Amino acid sequence: MKITLSLEPSVALFYTRIALSAGKPLEQVLSDALFKLAGELSLEALQEGSSK
Repeated sequence: MKITLSLEPSVALFYTRIALSAGKPLEQVLSDALFKLAGELSLEALQEGSSK
């Protein structure tokens, strides 16, 4: 699947530097970051739901 993202220049530069530092493609770094965020948001939603 192909998805196109528009990033602010500062965000693109930040993740490009991380990708270069990690020796990974930019696409993989962005994918990993989004996957981690999705997990964190899911956990937060589950915790909020169980506290009600």
